[in-house]
Amino acid sequence: MIIAAWIIFGFTATQLGVVLLNAIFRQPLPPCPNDFSPLVSILIPARNEEQNIGRLLKDIQQQKWQNFEVLVFNDQSTDKTAKIVESFTKTDQRFQLFNSDGLPNGWLGKNYGCYQLALEAKGSYFLFLDADVRISGAIIAGTIAKVQQHNLGLLSIFPKQIMHTWGEYLTVPIMNFILLSLLPLIFVRVMPVSSMAAANGQFMLFDAKIYRETQPHYNFRNNKVEDISIARFFKQNGIQIACLSGNASISCRMYNSFSDAVNGFSKNVIMFFGNSGIMAVLFWLITTLGFIPVLIALPTVHIFIYLFMLVSIRILISVISHQNRLKNLLLAIPQQVVLGIFIIKAFLNKSKKAYQWKGRTIS
Repeated sequence: MIIAAWIIFGFTATQLGVVLLNAIFRQPLPPCPNDFSPLVSILIPARNEEQNIGRLLKDIQQQKWQNFEVLVFNDQSTDKTAKIVESFTKTDQRFQLFNSDGLPNGWLGKNYGCYQLALEAKGSYFLFLDADVRISGAIIAGTIAKVQQHNLGLLSIFPKQIMHTWGEYLTVPIMNFILLSLLPLIFVRVMPVSSMAAANGQFMLFDAKIYRETQPHYNFRNNKVEDISIARFFKQNGIQIACLSGNASISCRMYNSFSDAVNGFSKNVIMFFGNSGIMAVLFWLITTLGFIPVLIALPTVHIFIYLFMLVSIRILISVISHQNRLKNLLLAIPQQVVLGIFIIKAFLNKSKKAYQWKGRTIS
C-alpha cells in the first residue's frame, strides 16, 4: 500500500510540474509585420451548422487580416447552412460555397470536406476552422506571425471553451485537465519526438506548401482523430509544429448537452493517452481513487501536500483555460466520474466498431 501511495504522490507532483510549465510558457502570439500580407485560405467544413456558421463568417470579416479567401464545404446539410453561406457569397467575393456530391467510400465526412477545400484553395496558408468556433481581434495575423517566427508547418490552438449548462461544466473541462496535466505544450514545438504531439481540429493553420506536399487529410481520410494523427505524422517527418492553449481570441461552444459531450469526447479520449486504453484506465484510477492509499499510508504532512497539489492543479488549469476556478474545484469529483464514463463509452464504441455522429454512422 505504501509503495502505491508514494507512486501516486509522485505522479501528482509530476502533474503539477507539467501544469506549472504550461502556466509559465504560455507562448503568446507576436504582432504581424504590416508589410507582410500573404493570402490566407480559410477552410470550413460544415454539416448542419445553421446556428453557428453565420457568426463565424462575420467574425472573419471583422478580422484585422483582410487578405483572405473563405471556402465553405457544405457536407449534405439538411438545414439552412448553405443559404446562410450563400448570403455572404453574394455580398463578398472572398467567400465561396462548395456543395458535397456525397461521401466516397473510405472517407470520413470532415476529412473529405477538408481535403476537397484544400484542392480549391489558393492561399499561402491554409487555416482550417470548425464552424462552431468564434474568433476575434487579430488572431489570424498573430498566428501567421507565430508560424513565421518558428518556421512552422502546423500551428494548432485549443480554444477557450464556452459553457452554459451543468452538463457542459461536468464534461468540457475534462479534456483541458488531461491535456494540460500530462503534456507541456512547449514541448510540442521544441522536442522532436512524435509522442510530444498535440493538435485540435477546431483551429489548424498549415503552411500551404507543406500541406500540399504531405496531403494530411488524404493520408488520414478514415481517421476519427485526424488532428492528433496529423500532428504526430508531421513530427515523425521532421516538420516543425506548435500547439497553444488559453488564447481568449478564439472560443468555441463545443456541445449543448451532457449526452452530446459524452458522445463527442468518447471518440477521442483514448488518443490523449497514446491510443492506449490501459493508460487511460490507469490515469483514471490514479486521479480518481488515488487519494485512498495516500490517506491510509502516508504521513500527515504529505497528505496535506498531496491535497494542496490536487487543488493547485485544478486552479492553474482553470486559469490557463479561462475557466471558472470555483466550479472546476467543486465539480472535480463529478468530473472524474464523467471521465470514467468517457472511457467506458470509448471501449463500447470500439467493441461495436461504430457510433453515431451528426446523423452518420462512423465505423
